[in-house]
Amino acid sequence: MVVGDFATKRQLVIIGGGPGGYHAAIRAAQLGIEVTLIEKEKLGGVCLHKGCIPSKSLTQSAANFASLSHFKNMGISVSGASFEYDTFTNYYSSVVDGLQKGVEALIKANKIEHLKGTASFMSSERIGIDSGHHFEMYEFEHALIATGSSPLLPKQATLSKRVMTPHTLWELNEVPKSLLIYGEDYFALEAAMAFRQLGSEVNIVVPAEGFGLDASIEKELQRVLKKNKIRVFKNHTWDSAEETDDTITVTLNKDGSEKVSVEVSHVLYAAGYLPNVDGLGLDVISLERDESGFIIVNEHSQSSVSNIYAAGDCTIGMKLASKAIKQGKTAAEHMAGMQSAFNLSLVPYVIHTNPPIASVGLTEEQALAEGYEVKTGQFSMSGNGFASILGQKEGLSKMVMNSKSDVVLGIHMMGAGAVEMIQAGTFALEMVAREEDLSYPVYAHPALNEAWLEAIESTSGKAIHVPPARKKEKSSV
Repeated sequence: MVVGDFATKRQLVIIGGGPGGYHAAIRAAQLGIEVTLIEKEKLGGVCLHKGCIPSKSLTQSAANFASLSHFKNMGISVSGASFEYDTFTNYYSSVVDGLQKGVEALIKANKIEHLKGTASFMSSERIGIDSGHHFEMYEFEHALIATGSSPLLPKQATLSKRVMTPHTLWELNEVPKSLLIYGEDYFALEAAMAFRQLGSEVNIVVPAEGFGLDASIEKELQRVLKKNKIRVFKNHTWDSAEETDDTITVTLNKDGSEKVSVEVSHVLYAAGYLPNVDGLGLDVISLERDESGFIIVNEHSQSSVSNIYAAGDCTIGMKLASKAIKQGKTAAEHMAGMQSAFNLSLVPYVIHTNPPIASVGLTEEQALAEGYEVKTGQFSMSGNGFASILGQKEGLSKMVMNSKSDVVLGIHMMGAGAVEMIQAGTFALEMVAREEDLSYPVYAHPALNEAWLEAIESTSGKAIHVPPARKKEKSSV
């Protein structure tokens, strides 16, 4: 290995080329900052290569496959349809390749220096970059850590062709005959629904009572899972696993006492992550982290070392690409002297199940716990005209409001169009919308978003397509 004698000076060094890293790099370049971006693998990060894009390709393929039965009802004859896993793999790989080339082109167009290698801090102003055959020292004004995180592995189990994490799921070459999914986040639910629709027998194990959604959405989700014959184990925790050539048997603990064994062909463990910070030399710069090792940042994406920022899954909080993108841009702008900040209280949470789920703001339970006097309104998608046309009548829309001020506190939806529509809910909450702000505008017809209008109007008993509540008859004595 050749070691450079002098430290090369740079304004900004970014470690990690995922959503947080490359968005920060481009925004910084737009603001006139000289950027060096270090990525040891491919640009785009886990989101592009092992997360967002492959997983949503899977959920969309499964949803399309499941919808074929409705095509016949619409007069479209589809006979002999089958799902070919090899073709699907080639499809999402081509999507990933195209998007990666797009990121590479943007990095080049913005004149960002892109280095392939691993990085480690030597001090709060110096960083070493090892490309395998050459070691270079850089002196920087600012640095951004955007190295992501890696999935945890279960006890008494190692990665194999039968035991997978969200990052290794894409090494499959066939639809599993039977699948046990351990976890309660969006990835676990998406995989459960998608593989069930593609023909797998699916079990999903949840360590808690549910999936952390609003109670009304949770109830509808449980109904849909049952309808799709997805077996749910609530309040069960991982105990052990025993793998053979053909199967893997997972032993679960129920409520800490009773044990249950489930034999399947494959296991997907999607329960927790650890930050990718080993080898970065964070101890050298005394950077503050939480008990799990995630980097603590403020609203500007600054770490405890003021000229070093961090973004994305390696930081505290939710593990979402949308969070990484916002943090990365905010960091770049703050370095450039702008008063940029982020607030993660109104991040839309989406789950690409079939039907999809999306929410923003407080659930009814959270609003009550925070001391609000709450009123709610909800509307079943079965009463929406366009949902009927689509043959996608499952789900509901729900509005959570402050009954004193009529301010909207939370919007939750399960049903067709939920993922795209939730952004309007985010705008509404950011602008402190009231009931009249959402009920006054004219809604297109027929359209899925009419479900929101019905949910809003139902808070005051004015929804047109909701039967009036039955009044309880007084008992005579």
